[in-house]
Amino acid sequence: MRAAFVAVGLAMLLAGGVWTFQGLGYLEGSPMTGVETWAIVGPLVAGLGVALVIVGAGRR
Repeated sequence: MRAAFVAVGLAMLLAGGVWTFQGLGYLEGSPMTGVETWAIVGPLVAGLGVALVIVGAGRR
């Protein structure tokens, strides 16, 4: 279960980072590019991913 939390957390961190950069217009080639919603949702998802990694890594 611990590895699952870390794996899902890392996936959320990566997806949130991509969404953030697309929303800010740094990654182009997507309908999400330049859309303010993704610049807000991305960091929220990435933050939840960091929390899951911390919880997963901290369990014994």
